[in-house]
Amino acid sequence: MSDTRTYFAQLDENNVVTHVAVVQRDFLEANPERYPGVWVETFFNVAGKTYAGVGFTYNSTADVFVAPQPYPSWTLDSNHDWQPPTPHPNDGERYEWSEEELEWVAV
Repeated sequence: MSDTRTYFAQLDENNVVTHVAVVQRDFLEANPERYPGVWVETFFNVAGKTYAGVGFTYNSTADVFVAPQPYPSWTLDSNHDWQPPTPHPNDGERYEWSEEELEWVAV
């Protein structure tokens, strides 16, 4: 059985997600008093799509939702994913990002 639910993200004036709702498009459009403002469809478990969350920003040019920046030093890549200044070590150890040191620290 497939998931027939439809998900929409409500945006504020800065394209920041303030609410996510499970609602059919025709119901959303027919009830502007209940669903005021701008709503953009978001996708759950769809390859190439990021499911919107409160605090995410909608980039209308790329038609993607971008997660909040995790640390000031991280930058967006061409896939709209945040990347640290240095790659995460891939040696099987556990690491946490240290913004003070701008590197991964073993925990």
